[in-house]
Amino acid sequence: MRRRLLAVLMVLMGAAALLLCIPLADAYARGRTEHLLLQRRSEAVRFADLADRMRSAADRAELSAEIGRYAQLYGAGVVVVDSSGATVARAGTGPAAEAATDAATDDSPRVGTSDGADARRRALTGRSTDRLPTLRPWGPRTVVLAEPVGRDERVSGAVLMAVPTEAARRDVTVRWSLIAAGAFAAFAAAALVAAGITRWLMRPVLDLDRAVERLTAGSLHARAVSDTGPPELRHLREHFNTMAEAMADSIGRQRDFVADASHQLRNPLATLVLQLENVEPHIAPGPGLAEHGRALDEAERLEELLDGLLELARVESGTAELSEEDVSRAVRERVAAWTPVFRAAGVDLVAADLAEGLRARTLPDAAGRVLDALLDNAVKFVPCGSRVEVRAGREADGSTAGPAGSVGSVVVRVTDDGPGVPEEHLPLLLRRFARSPEHQNVPGSGLGLAIADEIARISGGRLDVGGHEPHGLMVELRLPACG
Repeated sequence: MRRRLLAVLMVLMGAAALLLCIPLADAYARGRTEHLLLQRRSEAVRFADLADRMRSAADRAELSAEIGRYAQLYGAGVVVVDSSGATVARAGTGPAAEAATDAATDDSPRVGTSDGADARRRALTGRSTDRLPTLRPWGPRTVVLAEPVGRDERVSGAVLMAVPTEAARRDVTVRWSLIAAGAFAAFAAAALVAAGITRWLMRPVLDLDRAVERLTAGSLHARAVSDTGPPELRHLREHFNTMAEAMADSIGRQRDFVADASHQLRNPLATLVLQLENVEPHIAPGPGLAEHGRALDEAERLEELLDGLLELARVESGTAELSEEDVSRAVRERVAAWTPVFRAAGVDLVAADLAEGLRARTLPDAAGRVLDALLDNAVKFVPCGSRVEVRAGREADGSTAGPAGSVGSVVVRVTDDGPGVPEEHLPLLLRRFARSPEHQNVPGSGLGLAIADEIARISGGRLDVGGHEPHGLMVELRLPACG
């Protein structure tokens, strides 16, 4: 957002700089053109007076000498014509002289001499040149102006001057360069100010964004700490921190209640189970003994449920610090520990493709605790004669296999070839107390995968559940890799 805001400000400042410097540059070009016209027009007036007073050969020689010196000094071309357009005197060489000659003699001028021909026609009707093409760095290289000889009905000819514009165009170029440099300097200064203002405006917004992200990730102690920015954003930060504090207190009280209730109920429940077991020898065989067995089973199930709630409350509290864990070692140890259990249930437990050196930054023993939940879930629901595989490796970000040394995710994958779970029921597996309809009578609290998912989330990873081809279930634990 900061880049977008800065880009908008830069565009607006650039447009403002252009809108200011372009008219200024054009005004200077027009002013320099007008200055050139006034300078050269005064000379043309003087030549027109000399031509008007010309009566003899000496006067003609004086006029020729004057325009010759002028043409040599300024590199211009000067042509004096009579009322019929015949040349009376001429001076200058080069392109300027050719332009003056073309303007004086060509009644159907080619491209480039039409302004000069028009100036000659205006001068022969008694009107002086009052406007020249605006001079810019790229042209025109020569301009033509004309001055009538005589006045009103006594016009007897015209003085045509083709003036080089190199010096004037150089002045325009220098001034335009200064204007461009000034505009660039002003734009750069404004950009620095805009960058500072943008940082000032966006710093509290970015701080709020980071705080919301941490809060969403489960860090209830996350707060916005930036005390800069506009008053409105500072007030928003205060309101956000107040809201986060209230939410943290509410969630904390809920977790404390669950933990306290679970802990307080365990002792009476254990006493109840013990009493039920002590009563069993005194119950005569028959329907009463069967009912007593079912009551004892329900009490033990309730005890397991309370243990799960207590464990979930401890995990959700997020009090433990993240630390580096050897995932490879944890997977090998848990597979070895669960192998006898699977063997007794008639299910093959196989560890395949266990990469070495897998390390992740997690809650203490997160990989082992999650794998315990996954294997406990598998031994309960996978039928006898099936096969369960555990794989562990490293994958680059984007779920694309990468080299062993690349930084990405450590992936522990548990798959089986059992009947699996219908696709529409897969999202239910990570919910608390959730079970698929066909497994309602299997012992358990329904909290195992929910606790594993919470451990993975607090560790910065995730737990994914999906189908396994051709049939079965796949549960995948992803944890952020270290180094």
